[in-house]
Amino acid sequence: MDKIKAILLFGAPGSGKGTQGKMLGTLPGFHHLACGAVFRSIDLNSEVGKVFLTYSSKGELVPDDFTMRLWREYIDKLIHTGALKPENTVLVLDGIPRNVHQAKMLDQYIEVVKLICLRAVHDRDEMVRRLKSRALKENRLDDANEKTIQHRLEVYDAESRPVLARYPGDRRVDVDALQSPIGVAHDILSAILGRFQELHAVPPPPPAMAVKIGSNL
Repeated sequence: MDKIKAILLFGAPGSGKGTQGKMLGTLPGFHHLACGAVFRSIDLNSEVGKVFLTYSSKGELVPDDFTMRLWREYIDKLIHTGALKPENTVLVLDGIPRNVHQAKMLDQYIEVVKLICLRAVHDRDEMVRRLKSRALKENRLDDANEKTIQHRLEVYDAESRPVLARYPGDRRVDVDALQSPIGVAHDILSAILGRFQELHAVPPPPPAMAVKIGSNL
């Protein structure tokens, strides 16, 4: 099978990549697939579902090999049912790959045509506020803890840096995630269309943050 053309959406928790991915997925010729949707589709009474539960019930991360197996089976089902037509559809991936190992395994299935990085390192306080608000709205009180949120952001920084670094720089476009949702959507579409002169400038991170996260984020 030919590789599926794909756009990767990268962004820290709370950056709005799910919202933007769904928006892109409504446009003809694009199909949005969040990694969470793959996990939610699992029949927990099936053999695969029971394996998944052995990890999720303990709060452990699902191994990469298992994640990719689920992802591949889900993609095959979409193609078989006609929900995804690789010959004329761009896959918008959100939440995968999470690390270099997953990125390498994805290489055999997808051709990354664009990498959109939703940047918010210039105002981490706003990111924390967003995540707190979302957690409280969804009644996930443990996730509203500021230390928990800061840890999630630090894990994202550490995991994403090497993943972003492995893709050619000319495929990557940085977008200010702290604009209004319509402003972010405008910049993402401008990047896809190659109208880079219409992109809004991304504010630089504070000096201390720039040193901490390095140049790839």
